[in-house]
Amino acid sequence: MSLIDHRVTEILAGGSATPEDALAVLRAPDDEVLALTASISRLRREHFGNTVKVNYLVNLKSGLCPEDCHYCSQALGSDADILKYKWLKTEEAVSQASAGLAGGATRVCLVSSGRGPTNRDVDRVSNMVTALKDEHPDVEVCACLGLLKDGQAEKLREAGVDAYNHNINTAESHHDSIVTTHSYADRVNTVEQAKSAGLSPCSGLIAGLGESDEQLVEALFALRDIGSDSIPVNFLMPFDGTPFEGTWELTPMRCVKILAMARIVCPDREIRIAGGREMHLRSLQAQALHLANSIFLGDYLTSEGQAAEEDLALIRDNGFVVLGADSGSSDVLSSSARHERDVSKGSGEVRAAYRDQGVSHDPVARRRGAGTELQPNA
Repeated sequence: MSLIDHRVTEILAGGSATPEDALAVLRAPDDEVLALTASISRLRREHFGNTVKVNYLVNLKSGLCPEDCHYCSQALGSDADILKYKWLKTEEAVSQASAGLAGGATRVCLVSSGRGPTNRDVDRVSNMVTALKDEHPDVEVCACLGLLKDGQAEKLREAGVDAYNHNINTAESHHDSIVTTHSYADRVNTVEQAKSAGLSPCSGLIAGLGESDEQLVEALFALRDIGSDSIPVNFLMPFDGTPFEGTWELTPMRCVKILAMARIVCPDREIRIAGGREMHLRSLQAQALHLANSIFLGDYLTSEGQAAEEDLALIRDNGFVVLGADSGSSDVLSSSARHERDVSKGSGEVRAAYRDQGVSHDPVARRRGAGTELQPNA
């Protein structure tokens, strides 16, 4: 740990992590993870303070994809029991996005399944973005439509799209074992097209695909080198009906180490805890926020997340604030100082303040177990 702490100090002074540093983080003993988090979180605090960026996904077109990505519930050959539908109408997309913005998100990710958009699809999404920004002028929009053709990134930028997501998903050395219908170079080329058009590049990975430690490191350094501004870190959700059905390689501790590695390799980039957060981090979600500075609110593309209220409580309870929240409506009791100030007002006012934020501190009366005919909570 003293070595990692020393390297963090050097990185804060302008240095950069090496692959050896990243491997050391990934292979740290579990009983050192708390200290590891405390050390590497200094990088997160230096660049992002106590803010958490809240993102919201809108799945514009679900399932029916011709690509054979083995991890994906929407892919060719997948028998996963998911929602499948064609393109949402513009008003439906705006309504869904507005719900996420009302819940606290500042960035909306408009996603569609498929190899890549046709020019007609780009026009369709452009109209959605125009309508969304007419209603919510300050919203940040990220599009994720697959592999881009020449000129499409420019068209999206002209329509008001701010960022483009296209994940490399895994290391180049591991890519062909998880998908065969497109190449690693195809994915990198789309990220480069987005950058060239003036879109903020968003590209990340999926952990738990059978990759080695070295391949996780390889993927993170590739993301650093291609200049990804925001890096979603997904943890495999092994849907039944996909080739990765029944694959469980990750533990909460392992996931924290992966996020710690992402932060030390890319100290000033947005690290977003993405799909699989609730399933794999479980009770360590709070610890993970001291490394990552961004999350998705609510549900994902084909799976449900925890309740949005729980996501916001997770942020608030750990002393963080939602990036972009108005100071007048920021989370009540978001720091110990504010907590002490409000407690001094009296418990009734504190409880009312929590209720205003959608948080109840009233105990729930037991209606099961001893003295009832219902099974106990055990």
